[in-house]
Amino acid sequence: MEVVEEIVIVGGGVAGLATSLGLHRLGFRSLVLESSDDLRVAGHALTTFTNAWKALDALGIGDFLRQHHKRLQGNLTTSTISGLQTSELSFKAKGKHGEHEVRCVRRKLLLETLVKELPTGTVRFSSKVVCIEESGFFKLVHLADGTILKTKVLVGCDGVNSVVAKWLGFKKPAFAGRFAIRGCVDFEGSHGFEPRFMQFFGKGIRSGAIPVDDNTVYWFVTWTPSSKEEEQEKDPAKIKQIVLSRLGKLPDQARALFENAELDSFMSLPLRYRHPWELPWGNISKGNVCVAGDALHPLLPYIGQGGCAALEDGVVLARCLGEALLKEPTQKTEEKDDYKRIEMGLKKYAKERAWRSIELISVSYITGCIQESRGKVMNFLRDKALVGFLAGSMLKMADFDCGKLSIS
Repeated sequence: MEVVEEIVIVGGGVAGLATSLGLHRLGFRSLVLESSDDLRVAGHALTTFTNAWKALDALGIGDFLRQHHKRLQGNLTTSTISGLQTSELSFKAKGKHGEHEVRCVRRKLLLETLVKELPTGTVRFSSKVVCIEESGFFKLVHLADGTILKTKVLVGCDGVNSVVAKWLGFKKPAFAGRFAIRGCVDFEGSHGFEPRFMQFFGKGIRSGAIPVDDNTVYWFVTWTPSSKEEEQEKDPAKIKQIVLSRLGKLPDQARALFENAELDSFMSLPLRYRHPWELPWGNISKGNVCVAGDALHPLLPYIGQGGCAALEDGVVLARCLGEALLKEPTQKTEEKDDYKRIEMGLKKYAKERAWRSIELISVSYITGCIQESRGKVMNFLRDKALVGFLAGSMLKMADFDCGKLSIS
């Protein structure tokens, strides 16, 4: 069965839903294909920095999300080797684009809010894309259930294993040799944590705790396991035991957070990233197809920009595509004119996002190498000389404005 759709977005994560909502705000309908049976909420929460709030405000949902998440006042960094605090950075300082704003947002609430603002039927669940074909000025998107969607625009927001990115010629993202574990702890009463982004660095392991609201704290661990430890990565009980033994000298309040975390949270997930040199010569867009979010720039988590950059992508892509679709085609060659206008709009998006993506990938990779070093010299430099650079790099990368959704 062949169904015609104007715009098809593959992937119902942050980037896909943000792009769809941006297009909806501009008056364009899209269809979002999500392979899972429900919203994907893996990761529990995400740190939203200033650039993310610029994008959320452009999408019209910033104020609602602010009501449910505590604003963070600063960053505290502690060495788990010495047990001493190594730096403190205030988030109250102003950057080029105004005062910094940092909150930890529940992923589930963010996705639900994006979906709620979309017209009913925009997201189609249990819709796995198996292949993509050319058909003149259209693309044919084949689904596992036998449905074929004929579309003028195809956007891949389908994550690190993106079918669309593969079709565009991108390689599979590289494994960084490190793993991440994430979870949330919900307290019956107030958790007692200060509204700060707390990070702890030690020998080859980085951990942290971030308050979401008065009752919930998000926690994370990124680490480089030994070959023996990696063999045990599918056993949550053993992973928890290994992580607790390697956390080092943590404040009692933070250690209790990890000790009391649910066992099923201790799933060790591999961290992947795209080599930055792929982007200048790769096809971020090709004809009427493009990629966004993790399909474009899978990031390592060390500067907290994965979800933030995906929101940026959504706003910029919706604006560039909206500008292209609003231009009047000629009557004689409407399909060809549509294709050319869409192609130029996606090229504009690709040009705008390429170097921003390269910068984010590069900084997150370098920051991660420093944060998770096991070497004595690098650990000394990290805790004594580079700690201010590491904390400051988060704010520097977040000091960015993707712009409004209005189009000329």
